[in-house]
Amino acid sequence: MAPIFAVLLLFFGTAAQAQAPPTASDIAGYEGLHRAAHEDDVAAIRRLAEAGADLDARDASKRTPAHVAAFASNDAALRALAEAGADMNALDGGVYDVVTIAAVANDPELVSLALELGNRPDNVTSVYDGTALIAAAHLGHHEVVRRLIAGGAPLDHVNNLGWTALMEAVVLGDGGPDHTATVRALVVAGADTSIPDYEGATPLRHAEARGYPEIVDIIRSGG
Repeated sequence: MAPIFAVLLLFFGTAAQAQAPPTASDIAGYEGLHRAAHEDDVAAIRRLAEAGADLDARDASKRTPAHVAAFASNDAALRALAEAGADMNALDGGVYDVVTIAAVANDPELVSLALELGNRPDNVTSVYDGTALIAAAHLGHHEVVRRLIAGGAPLDHVNNLGWTALMEAVVLGDGGPDHTATVRALVVAGADTSIPDYEGATPLRHAEARGYPEIVDIIRSGG
Protein backbone atom coordinates (compact mmCIF):
# COMPACT_ATOMS: atom_id res chain seq x y z
CA MET A 1 0.00 0.00 0.00
CA ALA A 2 1.37 3.39 -0.97
CA PRO A 3 2.45 5.59 1.98
CA ILE A 4 0.02 8.46 1.40
CA PHE A 5 -2.92 6.10 0.96
CA ALA A 6 -1.95 4.17 4.10
CA VAL A 7 -1.95 7.37 6.13
CA LEU A 8 -5.35 8.40 4.75
CA LEU A 9 -6.82 4.98 5.48
CA LEU A 10 -5.56 5.09 9.06
CA PHE A 11 -6.85 8.65 9.46
CA PHE A 12 -10.25 7.88 8.01
CA GLY A 13 -10.65 4.71 10.07
CA THR A 14 -11.83 6.90 12.93
CA ALA A 15 -14.52 8.65 10.90
CA ALA A 16 -17.28 6.15 11.60
CA GLN A 17 -16.68 6.73 15.29
CA ALA A 18 -16.98 10.51 15.01
CA GLN A 19 -20.72 10.67 15.66
CA ALA A 20 -21.57 11.20 19.30
CA PRO A 21 -25.02 10.02 20.42
CA PRO A 22 -26.26 11.46 23.71
CA THR A 23 -24.67 9.74 26.68
CA ALA A 24 -26.61 8.47 29.69
CA SER A 25 -25.47 11.58 31.51
CA ASP A 26 -26.69 13.82 28.69
CA ILE A 27 -30.07 12.10 28.67
CA ALA A 28 -30.44 12.34 32.43
CA GLY A 29 -29.92 16.10 32.19
CA TYR A 30 -32.31 16.73 29.31
CA GLU A 31 -35.32 18.95 29.82
CA GLY A 32 -37.93 20.44 27.54
CA LEU A 33 -37.70 19.62 23.87
CA HIS A 34 -34.52 17.59 24.18
CA ARG A 35 -36.21 15.28 26.66
CA ALA A 36 -39.41 15.13 24.64
CA ALA A 37 -37.41 14.27 21.50
CA HIS A 38 -35.53 11.49 23.26
CA GLU A 39 -38.76 10.08 24.69
CA ASP A 40 -40.67 10.39 21.41
CA ASP A 41 -43.26 12.48 23.23
CA VAL A 42 -45.14 14.17 20.40
CA ALA A 43 -47.70 15.79 22.68
CA ALA A 44 -44.94 17.43 24.72
CA ILE A 45 -43.17 18.62 21.59
CA ARG A 46 -46.34 20.27 20.31
CA ARG A 47 -47.13 21.81 23.70
CA LEU A 48 -43.62 23.19 24.13
CA ALA A 49 -43.50 24.49 20.55
CA GLU A 50 -46.80 26.29 21.02
CA ALA A 51 -45.43 27.84 24.20
CA GLY A 52 -42.49 29.29 22.26
CA ALA A 53 -39.70 26.87 23.16
CA ASP A 54 -36.56 27.18 21.07
CA LEU A 55 -36.94 24.40 18.50
CA ASP A 56 -33.24 24.50 17.66
CA ALA A 57 -31.81 24.78 21.17
CA ARG A 58 -28.43 23.12 21.61
CA ASP A 59 -27.16 20.73 24.26
CA ALA A 60 -23.53 20.66 25.39
CA SER A 61 -22.52 18.87 22.18
CA LYS A 62 -24.55 21.24 19.99
CA ARG A 63 -27.27 18.66 19.33
CA THR A 64 -30.69 20.09 18.61
CA PRO A 65 -33.85 18.20 19.60
CA ALA A 66 -33.98 16.96 15.99
CA HIS A 67 -30.54 15.40 16.36
CA VAL A 68 -31.62 13.76 19.60
CA ALA A 69 -34.73 12.35 17.92
CA ALA A 70 -32.57 11.00 15.09
CA PHE A 71 -30.08 9.33 17.41
CA ALA A 72 -33.03 7.68 19.20
CA SER A 73 -34.68 6.70 15.87
CA ASN A 74 -37.83 8.49 16.98
CA ASP A 75 -39.62 9.16 13.72
CA ALA A 76 -42.77 10.63 15.27
CA ALA A 77 -40.76 13.11 17.34
CA LEU A 78 -38.74 14.15 14.32
CA ARG A 79 -41.87 14.76 12.27
CA ALA A 80 -43.45 16.78 15.08
CA LEU A 81 -40.33 18.93 15.40
CA ALA A 82 -40.21 19.54 11.65
CA GLU A 83 -43.89 20.41 11.51
CA ALA A 84 -43.33 22.90 14.32
CA GLY A 85 -40.54 24.57 12.32
CA ALA A 86 -37.32 22.97 13.54
CA ASP A 87 -34.29 23.28 11.26
CA MET A 88 -33.86 19.94 9.50
CA ASN A 89 -30.45 20.96 8.15
CA ALA A 90 -28.79 21.91 11.42
CA LEU A 91 -25.36 20.43 12.11
CA ASP A 92 -24.37 19.18 15.54
CA GLY A 93 -20.96 19.55 17.17
CA GLY A 94 -19.59 16.67 15.11
CA VAL A 95 -20.84 18.41 11.93
CA TYR A 96 -23.62 15.87 11.35
CA ASP A 97 -27.20 16.44 10.23
CA VAL A 98 -30.21 14.21 10.83
CA VAL A 99 -29.98 12.31 7.54
CA THR A 100 -26.29 11.47 8.05
CA ILE A 101 -27.05 10.25 11.58
CA ALA A 102 -29.76 8.02 10.09
CA ALA A 103 -27.43 6.85 7.30
CA VAL A 104 -24.73 5.75 9.73
CA ALA A 105 -27.36 4.00 11.88
CA ASN A 106 -28.55 2.08 8.78
CA ASP A 107 -32.08 3.34 9.30
CA PRO A 108 -33.62 3.60 5.79
CA GLU A 109 -37.03 4.70 7.03
CA LEU A 110 -35.54 7.55 9.02
CA VAL A 111 -33.42 8.53 6.02
CA SER A 112 -36.53 8.75 3.86
CA LEU A 113 -38.39 10.69 6.53
CA ALA A 114 -35.55 13.16 6.98
CA LEU A 115 -35.49 13.83 3.24
CA GLU A 116 -39.28 14.18 3.19
CA LEU A 117 -39.06 16.72 6.00
CA GLY A 118 -36.56 18.87 4.13
CA ASN A 119 -33.14 17.55 5.12
CA ARG A 120 -30.98 18.26 2.07
CA PRO A 121 -29.15 15.20 0.70
CA ASP A 122 -26.26 17.38 -0.50
CA ASN A 123 -25.34 18.80 2.89
CA VAL A 124 -21.60 18.63 3.55
CA THR A 125 -21.20 16.84 6.86
CA SER A 126 -18.46 15.64 9.22
CA VAL A 127 -14.98 17.05 9.66
CA TYR A 128 -14.10 15.12 6.49
CA ASP A 129 -16.41 17.28 4.33
CA GLY A 130 -18.39 14.23 3.30
CA THR A 131 -22.08 13.55 2.73
CA ALA A 132 -24.68 11.13 4.04
CA LEU A 133 -24.15 9.07 0.87
CA ILE A 134 -20.43 8.75 1.49
CA ALA A 135 -21.06 7.70 5.09
CA ALA A 136 -23.57 5.06 4.03
CA ALA A 137 -21.35 3.74 1.24
CA HIS A 138 -18.40 3.46 3.60
CA LEU A 139 -20.46 1.19 5.85
CA GLY A 140 -22.12 -0.82 3.09
CA HIS A 141 -25.62 0.36 3.97
CA HIS A 142 -26.95 -0.32 0.50
CA GLU A 143 -30.66 0.30 1.10
CA VAL A 144 -29.79 3.66 2.63
CA VAL A 145 -27.58 4.34 -0.37
CA ARG A 146 -30.46 3.59 -2.73
CA ARG A 147 -32.80 5.90 -0.84
CA LEU A 148 -30.28 8.72 -0.79
CA ILE A 149 -29.70 8.31 -4.51
CA ALA A 150 -33.45 8.42 -5.12
CA GLY A 151 -33.60 11.55 -2.97
CA GLY A 152 -31.04 13.35 -5.12
CA ALA A 153 -27.81 12.85 -3.20
CA PRO A 154 -24.75 13.93 -5.21
CA LEU A 155 -23.08 10.79 -6.55
CA ASP A 156 -19.61 12.18 -7.11
CA HIS A 157 -18.95 14.45 -4.15
CA VAL A 158 -15.27 14.19 -3.18
CA ASN A 159 -14.46 14.58 0.50
CA ASN A 160 -11.34 16.21 1.88
CA LEU A 161 -9.52 12.88 1.79
CA GLY A 162 -10.07 12.67 -1.95
CA TRP A 163 -12.70 9.92 -1.91
CA THR A 164 -16.14 9.60 -3.45
CA ALA A 165 -18.90 7.33 -2.16
CA LEU A 166 -17.87 4.71 -4.72
CA MET A 167 -14.24 4.89 -3.68
CA GLU A 168 -15.17 4.44 -0.05
CA ALA A 169 -17.38 1.45 -0.78
CA VAL A 170 -14.35 -0.20 -2.35
CA VAL A 171 -11.41 0.85 -0.21
CA LEU A 172 -13.21 0.85 3.15
CA GLY A 173 -15.48 -2.08 2.33
CA ASP A 174 -14.81 -5.78 2.69
CA GLY A 175 -15.87 -6.89 -0.78
CA GLY A 176 -18.82 -8.78 0.72
CA PRO A 177 -22.50 -8.72 -0.24
CA ASP A 178 -23.34 -5.41 1.44
CA HIS A 179 -20.51 -3.41 -0.10
CA THR A 180 -21.00 -5.16 -3.43
CA ALA A 181 -24.67 -4.15 -3.43
CA THR A 182 -23.59 -0.63 -2.52
CA VAL A 183 -21.17 -0.46 -5.43
CA ARG A 184 -23.83 -1.79 -7.79
CA ALA A 185 -26.35 0.85 -6.65
CA LEU A 186 -23.84 3.64 -7.17
CA VAL A 187 -22.61 2.42 -10.55
CA VAL A 188 -26.11 1.78 -11.90
CA ALA A 189 -27.13 5.27 -10.77
CA GLY A 190 -24.29 6.75 -12.81
CA ALA A 191 -21.49 7.36 -10.31
CA ASP A 192 -18.29 8.34 -12.12
CA THR A 193 -16.02 5.29 -11.91
CA SER A 194 -13.03 7.22 -13.27
CA ILE A 195 -12.55 9.61 -10.35
CA PRO A 196 -9.22 8.63 -8.75
CA ASP A 197 -7.87 9.06 -5.25
CA TYR A 198 -5.04 11.47 -4.45
CA GLU A 199 -2.51 8.95 -5.77
CA GLY A 200 -4.27 8.48 -9.09
CA ALA A 201 -5.82 5.08 -8.39
CA THR A 202 -9.40 4.51 -9.54
CA PRO A 203 -12.04 2.42 -7.75
CA LEU A 204 -11.49 -0.29 -10.35
CA ARG A 205 -7.79 -0.43 -9.61
CA HIS A 206 -8.46 -0.71 -5.88
CA ALA A 207 -11.04 -3.44 -6.42
CA GLU A 208 -8.59 -5.40 -8.56
CA ALA A 209 -5.81 -4.98 -5.98
CA ARG A 210 -8.07 -6.21 -3.19
CA GLY A 211 -9.31 -9.25 -5.09
CA TYR A 212 -12.98 -8.24 -5.31
CA PRO A 213 -13.96 -9.89 -8.63
CA GLU A 214 -17.69 -9.14 -8.43
CA ILE A 215 -17.04 -5.48 -7.76
CA VAL A 216 -14.52 -5.43 -10.59
CA ASP A 217 -17.19 -6.85 -12.93
CA ILE A 218 -19.76 -4.30 -11.79
CA ILE A 219 -17.44 -1.37 -12.41
CA ARG A 220 -16.28 -2.70 -15.78
CA SER A 221 -19.78 -3.52 -17.01
CA GLY A 222 -21.55 -0.47 -15.60
CA GLY A 223 -23.67 -2.51 -13.22
